[in-house]
Amino acid sequence: MRLRAINRLPVWATFAVQALAVIALCLFPFWASPQTAPPIRNIFIDKFQGRLGSDQLREAVIASLQRNGAFHLVDNSSDADAVVSGAGEIWIQGYVANRPHSAARETVYNGYLSLEVKNKSGQTLWSYLVTPGRMYSDVAQEMAGHIVRLMVVALAQGSAHPAPSTAASGSAVKLTGAGSTFAAPLYQEWIESFEAEHPLVHTTYQAVGSEEGIELLKAGKVDFAASDVPLSDEQMASMQVKFDNIATVLGGVVPAYNLSAAGPDLRFTPEVLAAICLGKITRWNDPALRALNRWATLPDEPIVVVHRSDGSGTTFTFTQFLSKTVPEWKSAVGTGMRVNWPVGIAAQGNDGVAAKVADTPGAIGYMELTYAIRHELNYGLVKNAAGKFVQANLATLSEAARAAPKSGDIRASLVNTTSSDAYPITTFTWILLPRSSTDPQKNAVLRDFLRWMLTAGQKECSGLGYLPLPKEIVDRQLRQISQADSAKAVSP
Repeated sequence: MRLRAINRLPVWATFAVQALAVIALCLFPFWASPQTAPPIRNIFIDKFQGRLGSDQLREAVIASLQRNGAFHLVDNSSDADAVVSGAGEIWIQGYVANRPHSAARETVYNGYLSLEVKNKSGQTLWSYLVTPGRMYSDVAQEMAGHIVRLMVVALAQGSAHPAPSTAASGSAVKLTGAGSTFAAPLYQEWIESFEAEHPLVHTTYQAVGSEEGIELLKAGKVDFAASDVPLSDEQMASMQVKFDNIATVLGGVVPAYNLSAAGPDLRFTPEVLAAICLGKITRWNDPALRALNRWATLPDEPIVVVHRSDGSGTTFTFTQFLSKTVPEWKSAVGTGMRVNWPVGIAAQGNDGVAAKVADTPGAIGYMELTYAIRHELNYGLVKNAAGKFVQANLATLSEAARAAPKSGDIRASLVNTTSSDAYPITTFTWILLPRSSTDPQKNAVLRDFLRWMLTAGQKECSGLGYLPLPKEIVDRQLRQISQADSAKAVSP
């Protein structure tokens, strides 16, 4: 397992065995195997990846599983029904005062713990990633206890079945894609997993930003593009080659900052974020920031805004949020994959923004959640449409996903939905797939890959900090792909 991201969902209630079976079939039919999977009884805990704290986290997971007693832990993977791999780190995030005006400081820890469960065939059954809920005590035990509870429930409920395999290519096929950096960690993981099941398929993906990915696809230089902005009907009508928009997962854009004295979880309103990006709030001890964060130590230091230099779906999502919530931003700057930033320094891609913020004391920048975790950055709580300050995590992204349309066009924005617990800067990310191809075999493999993303691939999302698609959207898109295949089959 390779690292990546954050979050937590509420633990599902325990129902009677028959009710659980019905729920598993109703909520996860696209994950279920045609044959009943044998129960998981014996588990092997593999070595964990990570720098500081990975061994401590593994020991905490083992201890939590032993206390739970749901499974028997074995010493050899050959004796196991399933293998649990993990990645995690723990680091010091800063220091905070025990009480106002006190010289005493308490250490604040942060980190992440990601687990992935695979069966004997190497298929991913379940994955998840958590960050600390409490940052002043034993964060290893807290994260391990939380994620183990989720894992035990998922495996017991039968929702962790392998997805049916897609068709394999009969001869070697090379695919090329380009675009979104937002979802690049997940797409790279998916490529590796798909190629492990289909060794004759070789795929390369260039994380160059949504705008450039679309341009490369229009020019016929790649086979598919990835974008955090779906193409509109008008855009598609103006192009010689027609494309389908296929949503793959959901993610969140966070305001991440480098300000160790302040500690984690600073609060931001849309108005304050807009004022920072407009150059109207220029120092961290500005009264507007202090009013939102009375508990935090905010130094008299300049704020350095970091934004994207390339055409970016992450930029589109962030500026769309500001345009929806702050009239001054909408009139002065607006929404787009590129905008005229009033202040700040530019960096390429999500990873470039995260690296620049990490290297620049006093910096703040917007990025996809996984990149903030990877670069050990604090990221703020953002005030949503219901007036609640919300942290980006799998639970709050899931609340935003409730606003996704159950029918009709799924390109509707999830930014600033009205749910009280929704994270307000949430978005789908998309694959743009040509409707026709001069290479029928390549086109067929691409569609097989998409089916895999929408079924087996969804199992890998949560361990990387992305939210799997709602079932209704998965089913609708699988039908869309099948209908397109049927239309090609009957066309002259």
